[in-house]
Parts: sequence; C-alpha cells; structure tokens
Amino acid sequence: MRSVLPPGIARRQWQAMAAIGIVVLALYASRSASDMASASLVTLGVLTVVACFFGPRRWGAEPPVAWLLMAVAALLFLVGLVIRPIVTDLAMPLPLLADAASFTAYLLLGAFLFMLLRARQSLERHAVLDGLIVCLAAGLTSTLLLAAPAAAISGRPALLSIIQGTYPLLDVVLALLVINLAFTTKSWPVSMVALLVMMVGLFVGDTAYAIVGANGQIYASPLLNLPYVVAYTALGVAALHPSVTEMSRADRLPVQAWSWQRLAILLPALFLPFGLLLTTGTSAVSHRAMVAVAGALMVVLLLARAISAVQAQVAAELHSEHQALHDPLTSLPNRQSMSAAIERLVTSVDTHTTERVWVYMLDLDGFKWVNDSWGHDTGDQLVIEVGRRLRAAVPESVPVARVGGDEFLLAFVGDKAGALRLVDDIRGCFARPLPVRDTEVVISASIGIAHSVGDAARSAVTAEALMRDADTAMYRAKSEGPGRSTIFDTSMHEQVRERIELEVALRQALAKNQLHVAYQPIVRLETGMPVGAEALVRWEHPERGSIPPMLFIPIAEDSGMISEIGTFVRNEALRQLGVWRSQGVVSESFYLSVNVSPRQLSEPELPLVFSGELFRYGVPAQCVALEMTESVMVDGSSVTARVLFELRQLGAKLLVDDFGTGFSALGYLRRFPVTGVKIDRSFVTGLGKNDQDDEIVRAVVAMSHALGLSVIAEGVETKLQREALYQVGVVNGQGWLWGKAVRAEEFAAVWHLGAAIPAIPLPVASVTDNSGRHRRGDADR
Repeated sequence: MRSVLPPGIARRQWQAMAAIGIVVLALYASRSASDMASASLVTLGVLTVVACFFGPRRWGAEPPVAWLLMAVAALLFLVGLVIRPIVTDLAMPLPLLADAASFTAYLLLGAFLFMLLRARQSLERHAVLDGLIVCLAAGLTSTLLLAAPAAAISGRPALLSIIQGTYPLLDVVLALLVINLAFTTKSWPVSMVALLVMMVGLFVGDTAYAIVGANGQIYASPLLNLPYVVAYTALGVAALHPSVTEMSRADRLPVQAWSWQRLAILLPALFLPFGLLLTTGTSAVSHRAMVAVAGALMVVLLLARAISAVQAQVAAELHSEHQALHDPLTSLPNRQSMSAAIERLVTSVDTHTTERVWVYMLDLDGFKWVNDSWGHDTGDQLVIEVGRRLRAAVPESVPVARVGGDEFLLAFVGDKAGALRLVDDIRGCFARPLPVRDTEVVISASIGIAHSVGDAARSAVTAEALMRDADTAMYRAKSEGPGRSTIFDTSMHEQVRERIELEVALRQALAKNQLHVAYQPIVRLETGMPVGAEALVRWEHPERGSIPPMLFIPIAEDSGMISEIGTFVRNEALRQLGVWRSQGVVSESFYLSVNVSPRQLSEPELPLVFSGELFRYGVPAQCVALEMTESVMVDGSSVTARVLFELRQLGAKLLVDDFGTGFSALGYLRRFPVTGVKIDRSFVTGLGKNDQDDEIVRAVVAMSHALGLSVIAEGVETKLQREALYQVGVVNGQGWLWGKAVRAEEFAAVWHLGAAIPAIPLPVASVTDNSGRHRRGDADR
C-alpha cells in the first residue's frame, strides 16, 4: 500500500536522504577510523535499506519485487563492509564471509537491473552490442591491471587472490546492464541519475579494493569505504524520489541513434586494447593474446552493431511506408491505399461486359454509444474485431480498408447479383455479438453502395467519385434505420448538400441564439390540470422558418453538438421554472421534464454541474425530471451508472422516454434508480381500437406500479385514448389533446396557477372526438 504521508513531506524525504549522506560522507572522510564514523556508515546503510523497502512502494514503482531484491542486496553489501575489517586477519575460510555477502549482493543487484530492463522492454540488440563492447574493454583492463597481478601474489590462498581481482569484473557485468538501461532512454530522471551514481560508487570502491589486493593486501584503510558511502546515498535518493516510477517505463530512443553520448563511451572502449599494448609493456604471450582476442571480438561486435543499425533503418523505413498506407489500429489499408486499389479495379474492368466496380461504405450503428459508455479503448477493441471479421468474411480479392473512426470501405468487381451476395456476407459479420469488456453487444452496420463501369482513362476521378457516392449512400441508409443498405442514385447529392447546409446553419443558430425552448403540459388525466411540463428545443430559422426537431436533432447527435444543445435547454428550462415559481405561475409541486442524451450522461461531472445550476436558479431537485432513452441503461458503463445514481441522490426524477420501443427489460429498471416511464406514442395511438396495444399498455402500467414507478403516456390526441389510459391506471398524460409545445409566455398565460380551465378538450369534459383536428407530427418531441 502507498504511504499516507502528506505529498509534500513524502516528496522531501529524498532531499533529507541526500543531506544525511553528505553529512556521513564528511564525517567518514574526516574521522574514518572512529567508532562514530562506522556507526554513521551503518546508519546510512540501514536508512538506504528501509528506503528501498518503502520508497518505491509509496510511489507505486514497478516491478515491486525488483526493489525488494535491491533492498536485500543493500543489506548484504552493508554486512560485507562491516565484517570485512573483523574477519580479514582470521584463518581461512572466515575471511570469505565478507566476500560471500558481497558476492550474493552482486547477484541480487544484477537481478534487480535485469528486471528493470524487462519491465522497460529495453533488452534490445543494439544496446546489448554496445554494452558488450564496453564490457570487453573494461574486462580486459581489469584483468590485465588488477585480476592478474592479484592472482600472482604469493603467500596467500589463491582463491582469496582470485576473488579480490574478480570484483571489478562483476562491476563490468553490471555495467553491461546499466549501459542497456542508459542507452535505451530519452531522458534521465533523478532516480536514473542516482542509480548511475550508485554504480559509479560501487565501481570506484571495488577498483580501489582491487588495487590494494594487487599489492598483496585485502583491507588497508576505512577510507576505501568512501565510494560506498556515495553509493548508499545515491541508492536511497533513487528509491525515495517520485521519478522512481519512470525507471520501469519504456522510453526508448530510436534503434539507429548514434548520439554523442554513445560515441563518447564506445570510441575509448574501441581504442583501449591497442592502448594497453603500447602502455603496459607486458611481454607475456598470454596477455598479448588476450588483448588480441578482445580487440578482434570488439571489431566483430562493432561490425554487428553497424549491420544492426542498417537493418533497423531499413525496418524503420518499411514500417513508415506501411504506416503511410495502413490504418495503425487494425493494420487494414487506409483511404489512400484503398483509393489506389479502386483505381486499379476501375482500370481492369472490361467495359464490354456486365461487370462493374462496386464500392461499399460501412458505418457502425451504435458505435457512439459504446465509445461514450465504455470509453475509447473499448471502442478501439470493437473496431479491431469488426475489421478482423470483415477480412475473414470476404474473399481475399476484395480489398478491405478502415477509412474513419468506425467506417470501413470495401471494393468488389462483378455483376449485381454478386454485389448483393457480398452485402449478405458483410451483414453476417454482425450476426454474432461482439465482446466488449465483460459483456457482449450486438451492433449493425449501415451500408452505402456505389458502382461504376470500367474507365481506364479516368480511373482516378472515377475511384474518388465511387468513394464519395458510397459515403453519400451510407448516410441515406443510416437515416432509414440501423442495419440498412442503400445503392447510390444521383438524387442523394441534393440530400447530402441539404444536410451539410443544415449542420452549418445549426452551428450558426447556436451562436446566434436562434434556438428556443417550448413547453408542453403534462396533465393529470382525472382533472385535466397540469402537474408539469416537458421542455423541448425548437429552431426558428430566419429564412426557412420552423425546422422540425426530427430533422436537426440527428444532425446534432452526429456532429457532437447535442451536448451543447442539451446544456442550453436544461439551463433555460431551469431559469424559466425559477421565474415561474417566484412569480406564482406554477405550484410548488410543478416540475419540468428535460431530455438528456447518452453523451451527457457519460460525463462524470454532470451531477456537479446540474447541482450548481439548481442552486443558481433556485429550483429544488425534486421539481426536475431528466428523461433518457432505454439505450442508456442497456449500453451504460460504470460511469453512466454512477452519474444516474448521483443525479437521483440529488433528488431529481429519472424517466425512461419512449418506453416499449427498445429493450424494455425489467432487469434494467430494477438495476438503475429510475422513478418513472413514459409510454411511447406508438402504443397510445391504437388504444381503444387495437386490443394488442391495450394489452401492451396494461402490462407496462402493471409492471411500473409493481416497481413503484410513475407512468406518463405520450402522444395523447383524442378523448378515446385518454379514457382508455385512465381505465388501465395511467395517471398522467401528455399530448396535443391538451395543446402543443409553446413558448414560455403563452404557456404561462394558458396554465397560470388559479386561472380558468383552458378552453381546450379536457379529459373530464364531455366533448366530441377531435382526432382530425390536429395532424400528428413531431411538435411534442
């Protein structure tokens, strides 16, 4: 578990560690032979061990086992340092106790570095080759200058001499791992720099002991431990600094990078064997042979490094070319590649046959819900699975491309019968549910189809026109409902132009306040008096006049403007309700019903924003009902569920709109904090005339009452419908029987609290059926 210390204190601990290390270093340098100096070294070592145990865990560094090994290694290093002066002059094998602790610590340190490299995925060929070159040079130097002279000392056990000369070689092996770590990172955070300082301290200290060992001694002075003081301090800082989390994260340089830092290490290593031949003056054949073999191996490694760099460059260029022509998520061809493929097909088709080039544009229905509900990562997995199924379902000769977020493009050469069979194959990809996180969803695809005869002279223009026309046909298919397919005809161009113009005009309407909110009463069937109203958005275009919501709401959803429109309607409705309440226009229990889109309900901050709006306009939460579609519950993510529960906790009503047209599952109503349902108008229309509609409404009412939910009937237009609803237990209704949605001023004038009952048909009045009085439309939506 992470520390509960305040962040400021936790972040300053590494600075305290550095300060303690500096104090110990000064004390040890000035009074190295004193008991105080030894005690300070032990204290520093213990603090470092504790830092390795708890520091990385506090910041969540990975992998935790690696830092546990590092803590044990630091403890064993400390044991070796403390007991070495004590056991040095004792009889064999007691002097080896210090070396046993130190050697074990080196093994654990190597395991620590190896685990970091694995976590970073940094064990790459070019870095390993660089490290081997440096290690050969360092190993050769250590062997000739330290290990060989130490082994040649007479008068002491050969094993002890060999061990003393081996420490620098161990450092060389560790240097290989550290060099891999350093050569495969773009930036060096504080923890990385501190770890490198630790390795330098170890190397300097081991080299100092090896030099003493080459002169016949095992331990000479406490001052030899000074580099280890630096190493312990640096390790403690590395473990306590917040950047310790970055040490296991991949942050690699390009494979072919030949930086000046890399050359500054490699070039001296390459010239070292020749320098040793000139400077050591050794005449031993074995030493000269060792230098020659090491030099030859380094040349071979350098050649391998150069070949690796060339191969990496070629691979990078091939990868870049592939990325330029393929979608990075699915690895399918992209639009540019598909355009070239369609051009080739257009060129290859014989104009004297019945064959044509057919282009299919697919758009996933419901993909937006998945993205909004489960997040973009889940949406990406869905796209990958769809791409895989499409590629497996169609012949290899049919190119498949991903050309947009949830859009795919296919091309086929053949007659119309073959083209339609391919549509069936495409639909088959969506017959089985697609896995999404811990559940499965069923989606469909809208398919637009365009075709053309061969035209070798104008292949590029024809290919572009086919893709454009297939896209146009896809939008037409989408407007007809999910899972439809449509073949392009020239009349669709005008529809596309109209849609584009409407989208542009809608953006301008938002900027110029051309939208307004209208209010339609929700009445109690028994009395005909309003209990609330639904706030509905309306658009009065300065030139085109009133534009129906059923025309511009889908455009707002597709273009991403629905959230902005929803926020506008909610704020205007709450403001108006606050005014009505303060002026006594409505009763204290009167509520407003406002639609919220799935996109808005997927925004975690919505409850907080909504709470602020209620406070700003002085409206109690229980006087607001938020209407949502059934799809919100079916496709709802954990975020959506949390938003709904928080909105309900504020006191707002939650209504399911158009109930009965979607999934209508009892389980969803029990799982979410829904307070009521609105029966869709399509069931209300047949009441009193269609027994099936009567039974459906009766079942919905019975189920709702059993769950303690309120019921509102939408689209009530006739006295017959009102009476049928009243008979099955519906309490409240909404529809043209009581009036259209009107502006706030007109609504207040007609439905003012205490005013006379409006002169329009009321459920309790004896009136004639006025079903022909109003043409059904979208005015109450």
